[in-house]
Amino acid sequence: MAEAVPVRCPTCRRENTYSAPVFPCACGSPVTPPLNLAAPTAPLTRRSWSDSWVAVRCEACGRESEWPHPEVGCAACGTVVLIPVHPPGSGDPAPPAPGPAPEARGMWGMRGPRGDIRSEEPGAASGAGWSSFGADSAPGSAAPADPPAADPPVADPPAADPPAAEPPAADRAPFRPVTIRTGRDAVVTAALYLRWLGFRDVRRPDGPPTPSAAVDLRAPGVVAQVDPTTAPAGLRAVECVWLNGLTVSAASVYFSLAGYTTEARERADHLGIPLFVMDLTGMPQPVNDPADRLIASGA
Repeated sequence: MAEAVPVRCPTCRRENTYSAPVFPCACGSPVTPPLNLAAPTAPLTRRSWSDSWVAVRCEACGRESEWPHPEVGCAACGTVVLIPVHPPGSGDPAPPAPGPAPEARGMWGMRGPRGDIRSEEPGAASGAGWSSFGADSAPGSAAPADPPAADPPVADPPAADPPAAEPPAADRAPFRPVTIRTGRDAVVTAALYLRWLGFRDVRRPDGPPTPSAAVDLRAPGVVAQVDPTTAPAGLRAVECVWLNGLTVSAASVYFSLAGYTTEARERADHLGIPLFVMDLTGMPQPVNDPADRLIASGA
């Protein structure tokens, strides 16, 4: 990650801290979008596919590629703020002559930015599917150690030890995001993030899908809803996920790509529902105090 910079929300005028993500160029060099902090920020009111990407030039090879447009969720009002970026060649030194880029894989198991993917499907780097997100799909999870040698069989084997407790937030490895290109990628990212927080056996519930565009995710102790649409989540959506959690005596969590309305944010604060907003880099950001507390405490 690049150095954190302050970004002012155009709606409530509160400053939020933002670190520009680092992407892998096809040549293997890191690429960071050049933020234009002198230009005014703008709220994201409706997400479009063409406006969600920005051209960035690699300083090492001169290659121009498209990467997710930098954005940050305001921690005060929930507005998704678009951060301006310098266009390629705007006062930058002339890049070296581009040559044939070596075949190199970047992070997340992809060969480069949008348009350079050869065979992997979006979300394949996570190893997760639609119905179940097990321990093997969690980013940063280590392979289990070899089991000890078995003792000679006995008539009454001892009871199994209880599962080890999830490490506290300070001991967790950093979350490794998956670039969001489709609604399915958003659901996979939310499932992996819940797994990173410590919730086990995250999956979609059985049965017919709900008429809503949002997608349900369930795990022992949590009910989550993922809204991959381009409209901010409203009051009714937040109340529905709270009722779903209340029915099964579980915590409720909401993930949205386009942020939340003011009424939804206020009701979530009152009910204690953690709200997260996801940008196209696949990194969920907390937008209220319950979300901050969930990150600090884990499952």
